[in-house]
Amino acid sequence: MGAVTILPRSRPLTEVDLETMPDDGHRYELLDGTLIVSPAPIVKHQRVSMELSVLLYAACPPDLEVLAAPTDVRLAVDTVLQPDLLVARKVDLTEKNLPAAPLLAIEILSPSTRLIDLNTKKARFELAGCASYWTVDPDSLTLTAWELQDGTYAEVATVTGDESWTAQHPFPVTVTPSQLA
Repeated sequence: MGAVTILPRSRPLTEVDLETMPDDGHRYELLDGTLIVSPAPIVKHQRVSMELSVLLYAACPPDLEVLAAPTDVRLAVDTVLQPDLLVARKVDLTEKNLPAAPLLAIEILSPSTRLIDLNTKKARFELAGCASYWTVDPDSLTLTAWELQDGTYAEVATVTGDESWTAQHPFPVTVTPSQLA
């Protein structure tokens, strides 16, 4: 049995507390001082993540970088998120994390994280100024994309199965959900 992590109960958690979490296969994130713990993703989730990362990587311009979880996105001292995939400017990255909103955050929906990804995390990335936010449902093979317009996310695409959509931001790339499975 490993060491027990004891967290404070009298205050919101911070990135310092997050650094004490065990390396046990779970994903630990902070959202406005609240700890979010997610189990390791299933194979279907990972397959979609890999296919989408390969697609994004192939289209990515040299000044940007595509990264997969677990990559910390530090939005505040009490908010450190790990989107499944992200696109960021290389100059914005540190050796440890991305201390700013990415240009694109992508979440692949899982039963345990669906509501958090579609609501709380989406709202927090919106507030932080993340220009584009996508979700992919690996069960229905549906991609939904939002882009910031006047500080608020507006849905710009929903495609399912063999339908294709060409994103313009953060760079042009065409996604067909059925090809992600």
